[in-house]
Amino acid sequence: MEHPEPDARNLERSLGEYVRAVAAAVGVPDESTTVEISDTATAYLGLPQRWIDRPDHDVMLVWNERRGWSLAVETDPAEDPVVIAHHDGGDLVPDPRAVAQFVTDTAAGRHTGRKRPGPVAATTRGALAERLSPYVHHPR
Repeated sequence: MEHPEPDARNLERSLGEYVRAVAAAVGVPDESTTVEISDTATAYLGLPQRWIDRPDHDVMLVWNERRGWSLAVETDPAEDPVVIAHHDGGDLVPDPRAVAQFVTDTAAGRHTGRKRPGPVAATTRGALAERLSPYVHHPR
């Protein structure tokens, strides 16, 4: 089935609603999230946890349209974050409860998805917008 490409504004809104649902499941306020649509659609959630190996750095949950969710530790602004684990499962838009469980399991040392995954099945932005559409509840 062919999916028409959404405009960036609609995709940003849909992704934003999904990220808010993930934030609620993880237990962080909306203010701790950002979404950006550019050459790659991305999302960020700042988490209140600290990582035992890097107690002076913030932990973040990040998403991009090519690889899905990853848990990472922020470093200096000029450096890339240190990835702790990648959510495996092959779904770019897993249920928010599954993402929350991924965070809980990783923090407890029970997550084994540490290797860098390949891209999740290639998808168009139209297909991504369709997967995100259940999270859009009302027009703004």
